[in-house]
Amino acid sequence: MVSLIIRGDTVVTPQGVGAYDIFVKGETIAAIVPSGALPIPEGARLIDATGKIVIPGGIDPHVHCKWHLPNPDGSAGLTAPPDVVSLAAVHGGTTTMIDFTRASQGATVQAAVENRELDWAGHCGCDYAQHIMVEGSLPLDLPGQIAEAIQAGHSTVKIFTTDITPSRKGRMVDFGDIWEIFQVLAANRGMGVIHSEDNDIVMHMYDKLIREGRTAFENMAEVHNTLSEDISFRRVIRLAEKVQGTALYMMHVSAASGVSAIHEARSRGVPIYGESLHQYMMYTSEDYKRPGGQMFHTYPSLKSPEDQAALWQGTLNGAINCVATDEICCTLAQKLQGARIDDTTGGNAGVEPRVSLMYTEMVGNRGYSLNQFVDLVSTNAAKIMGLYPRKGILAAGSDADIVVLDPADQRVVKASELHEADYSPWEGRKMNAWPCLTVLRGKVVVEGGVYKGSLADGKWQHRKVAEEMFTGVRL
Repeated sequence: MVSLIIRGDTVVTPQGVGAYDIFVKGETIAAIVPSGALPIPEGARLIDATGKIVIPGGIDPHVHCKWHLPNPDGSAGLTAPPDVVSLAAVHGGTTTMIDFTRASQGATVQAAVENRELDWAGHCGCDYAQHIMVEGSLPLDLPGQIAEAIQAGHSTVKIFTTDITPSRKGRMVDFGDIWEIFQVLAANRGMGVIHSEDNDIVMHMYDKLIREGRTAFENMAEVHNTLSEDISFRRVIRLAEKVQGTALYMMHVSAASGVSAIHEARSRGVPIYGESLHQYMMYTSEDYKRPGGQMFHTYPSLKSPEDQAALWQGTLNGAINCVATDEICCTLAQKLQGARIDDTTGGNAGVEPRVSLMYTEMVGNRGYSLNQFVDLVSTNAAKIMGLYPRKGILAAGSDADIVVLDPADQRVVKASELHEADYSPWEGRKMNAWPCLTVLRGKVVVEGGVYKGSLADGKWQHRKVAEEMFTGVRL
């Protein structure tokens, strides 16, 4: 029985933007019809979204919840759990997040998955999935376990090509092991999600700047530099080309060199997709010089205005397909505790304002179409990550993950009014719209800023990458 109808005059569908009624039955969309074309069933609730913008729920494919992070006193600590981050997500119009399961956190990959699920099941107000993360020197029996995990619905595997900082030894996977993992991915139709920097260049620059006494975090862009991104991206891409059937998703692309490497590879037919972060899209290395400039940082570093311009161009030429957050929800004290190139805290609290921020910048300031905006904050992530057409689309048969943006709510971002950290790197920015309604699989979970959901609402999502993603299709 249809229980909910959302009527809007600006509903964003794959066929374009128009005036439609969305009929919701149970957890899915039963039909989308021209407004008023069908009678309202008895007992169904009609929500009038006239004058507002109706989109599919946002998807953030890159978050870190309950993640290890030192406290300012040096003791071991954790970032905020999904209990907190998911509530911020649904308030901001994101209905699905993808986090990480570290394969090393269990005797087997399956054990690691089961351990990680304890952090999420019953603790999440939105739907979720996990990338499998492999690190360091890989056990001989790991490839077989990765194959089993892919078949079980964990279709993406995170790989580091660098230790990131000198204190994180054991994060980087050597290229021989990457070669082995790529063969597993190709055989099982999984996808590699890559943190790609050249470790030799990065560690050389740490040594160089430390010798020269230039250890302040403002110099971070010299360490995690554009040359590192260029060399590493092209090396990973070349390796993937030698293993037929390998598909890649390059995480947090930060430089023009990375955009060029992806664009060139795609022109050769390589199935490779790019993700940038809202930090890179909106801030540059010049922002490190501002008071509390650490709050804008994540790894790799912010880059130049020219690199930032290339990222925006990448959203138009097919090289950048998703805008994520690299969410690290921590206190301001934790975020600012490091002030050196080798101890500054990465990640940002940004899952809540992401959708509104990107709407403001893309549609309001840069003239992107509503469909382009929706692709970058939802649809493309669903397609690449194996969630489509269940997620990321307003269509009959899809999950009823629906968000209504109110262009009359042009609020100024204030950390005190958000639901994640005690600070926001977006403090003081005026939005062109803000969500007034979030529906998760047919259930109204946020309405008018009031949370009506439950931490039991979120469900783990089985994922299988669609075959067309292995063709390098233009999204």
